[in-house]
Amino acid sequence: MAKLPDRETCVDLLSRMCLIRRFEEEAGRQYQRAKAGGFLHLAIGEEATIVGTTSVMRDDDYLIGTYRTHGHAIARGTPADSVMAELFGKVDGTSGGRGGSMHIFDGERRFMGGYGIVGGNLPLAAGLALASQYRAEDSVTVCMFGDGASNTGNFGETMNLAALWDLPIVFLVENNLYGMGTSIERHSAVTDLSTKAEGYGIEGERIDGMDVLAVRDRVAAHLEIAREEKRPTLVEAFTYRYRGHSAADPEIYRDKKEVEEWQGKDPIEAFIRACDGTLDTAEIERIRDEADKAVKKAVEFADASPEPPLETLYDELYVVGETMGWYAVDERSPEPHRGEYGEDAPDVAKELAESGADHTEPDHEEQSRPGVRN
Repeated sequence: MAKLPDRETCVDLLSRMCLIRRFEEEAGRQYQRAKAGGFLHLAIGEEATIVGTTSVMRDDDYLIGTYRTHGHAIARGTPADSVMAELFGKVDGTSGGRGGSMHIFDGERRFMGGYGIVGGNLPLAAGLALASQYRAEDSVTVCMFGDGASNTGNFGETMNLAALWDLPIVFLVENNLYGMGTSIERHSAVTDLSTKAEGYGIEGERIDGMDVLAVRDRVAAHLEIAREEKRPTLVEAFTYRYRGHSAADPEIYRDKKEVEEWQGKDPIEAFIRACDGTLDTAEIERIRDEADKAVKKAVEFADASPEPPLETLYDELYVVGETMGWYAVDERSPEPHRGEYGEDAPDVAKELAESGADHTEPDHEEQSRPGVRN
């Protein structure tokens, strides 16, 4: 068992885990109230993996995650206010309200974002590590992804390049036993994911992702390897999510007894027991109370934050510039369709988008361009 750190560190670890837990619970509640839009993926139960990892990272290290990353940003130092505002789609959110739950981002704290494509963050992580190597910096990239992502083509390609180029990166698999609703036994021929990169020359280790002290101890060792030996490694953190894959998940693929069994290994309660004699009951209650107040304040902040102005709808989007390009290819019939006109297309899409954002009916003026179907 890893050694208990000093009292100040214990307070910090518990505070961050409690804050993330309360944030996720409230995010789920706000989603039910239709305040948080889009998809919502909660990490309740995975706090030890998140906090244990980030607690041993340096400020100049890079962290990149998947679409379940509210807690990752908070653990990295992003204010809960900004994360909640992003869920609400408000201008004071981490991405100005344009990203939502799956696209939390805080470049200032080197949290390089969450990504909705499974395994999509893996090659980006290799690019971040390559940048550190190219600049002769000793910063390390930590790439966190789910068990399902270990089956993607991006996984193999990224492992190969990371090993080939000796990139300073720690790949951390948050193995919560399910890729969406598919159990690991059904989606991966190799269920010990710590061995899955060995064929590319990358050593792996499985750790207890429900034990924040174990995560701290082992991730710190892997960070040292990346920083000092300039080579990649892989860590499989065995963890569990108490809620479904997303807030819309009916969870018909797993038994309630299984969830209850893992709740008996709750990372927060386990750490509190480990801190017996270091943190008293009053201190623990104070930490919980502060987390609760911080989350209530975050909701108030998000509620008060304004909606993005309608005229900014197209800001920071990729558009066709001087070089002509097609928006779409439609093979339903030989004549050209709306998307194939590119920048010369009638402004139907813009009209519909603006009317939708403004909550008004669109102008149904007939489009008269030859060959365009309405």
